[in-house]
Amino acid sequence: MGEIVTRLQAKLRERGLDAALFAAPEQLPSTNTRYLSGFSGSSCYLLVGTTSAYLLTDFRYTEQAKKEAPDFEIVRHGVPYVQALRELQEGQGFRRIGFEADKVPVSMFQEWQDHLSSAEFEPLRGLVEEMRLVKTAAEVQAIRRAAEVADRALLSVISTLKGRRERDVAVDLEVAMRREGADALAFPTIVVSGSRGSLPHGQPSPKVIEAGELVTIDFGARINGYHSDETVTVGVGQLSAELRSLFDIVSEAQQRGIAQVRPGASSRDVDQACRDHIDRAGYGEQFGHGTGHGVGLEVHEAPFASPRGREWVLAPGMTITVEPGIYIPGIGGVRLEDTLVVTETGAERLTGFPKRWQTY
Repeated sequence: MGEIVTRLQAKLRERGLDAALFAAPEQLPSTNTRYLSGFSGSSCYLLVGTTSAYLLTDFRYTEQAKKEAPDFEIVRHGVPYVQALRELQEGQGFRRIGFEADKVPVSMFQEWQDHLSSAEFEPLRGLVEEMRLVKTAAEVQAIRRAAEVADRALLSVISTLKGRRERDVAVDLEVAMRREGADALAFPTIVVSGSRGSLPHGQPSPKVIEAGELVTIDFGARINGYHSDETVTVGVGQLSAELRSLFDIVSEAQQRGIAQVRPGASSRDVDQACRDHIDRAGYGEQFGHGTGHGVGLEVHEAPFASPRGREWVLAPGMTITVEPGIYIPGIGGVRLEDTLVVTETGAERLTGFPKRWQTY
């Protein structure tokens, strides 16, 4: 068995569970099935026992599953799928079965209760999500590769901003990421310029990028299911002292936040370092979102760096973004974002585009 499946099986034994059942049929995609098995098809079920692991899928994906999920015994199911599931459950003697209670629809759960009548189901309560917090070396490398692809793509378009529509720049960047080797986009690309920079998640528009404006680009690539996430803000032509000042404040805030990323630090420390600097500069009300989040099979996952909600203690192998921003309606905005991985002694940047002041 591979490292990830072995870790899950150990946790099942600790909880006194015979197995865990994960559902990802066509209408219910699951990041956790990809994490546990490596299978990228659109329909499967995983049944993981303490010493065994099964992946159930239909005719379309059996060959693919054998290649992508070598740690699993592949079982082809028919219609209904629960027949094959019941045969495995009864044949293996699985009685206490963990499941993702926060993700399984009521109708599916009732189906399991009807057909797997000898089983008792117990919520896993975020067990796999806790495992995903600390990335393996292979996961970190996939995120690094995605970031490298995205950075090369940005370099190919960053000098073409002036006089072009935001929408056209976004399209060019997205095409460039695919040409550089991305399997897909990490998320829809954000390109906002001028006064539209005050929209943290503004979508690219027909607006033409003009001299004297800041341009914020939030972008990422996906490779083997893993995402990159990065934001740059650059100038076009000659900019006002006010806009340069906003950039310098955010840049300093980001550097202070990055300095807090190390083993044993709190995710809230990262947020506070950024937030305190922006607040002292008089723009606290214009920084209304969290400072960061983990990146992996999902572009936003734990740990989260925010002044509210759960506080996370950073550990080697965790990823986290640092992305402070200032947004002023009618004037514009600045956001700078890098993705980092926590190391044994500090942190390493996985995103490479320089966040210094640059104009084009």
